[in-house]
Amino acid sequence: MTHQMKLHAAPFDNIARGIKNIELRLYDEKRRRIKVGDEIVFVHSKDFARTLHCRVIALHVFPSFEELYESLPLLKCGYTEDDIATAAPSDMDLYYTKEQQAQCGVVGIEIELV
Repeated sequence: MTHQMKLHAAPFDNIARGIKNIELRLYDEKRRRIKVGDEIVFVHSKDFARTLHCRVIALHVFPSFEELYESLPLLKCGYTEDDIATAAPSDMDLYYTKEQQAQCGVVGIEIELV
């Protein structure tokens, strides 16, 4: 199955360069349909003509971003050596409310470019 997701410029470019290979999302109804082996087409949020085709190689499901941040390598999640010291689960509050996180849980979608 093929899924489509929008990405902001920085994470899009990091995936394209092979720096980021785990995409963090709310484990909502849409993400629950994703299975290992599926493809995801990431679409650049400002330039819809730019896309990345990726294969899902693992799904890392957690009840909260706090537990995800303790378990997954954050350098593969889009953080850099420069900002890893200040990385915090609260960074994801910009995208998802605490209520959404508590209701759905969260997922790290591990991918590879195809």
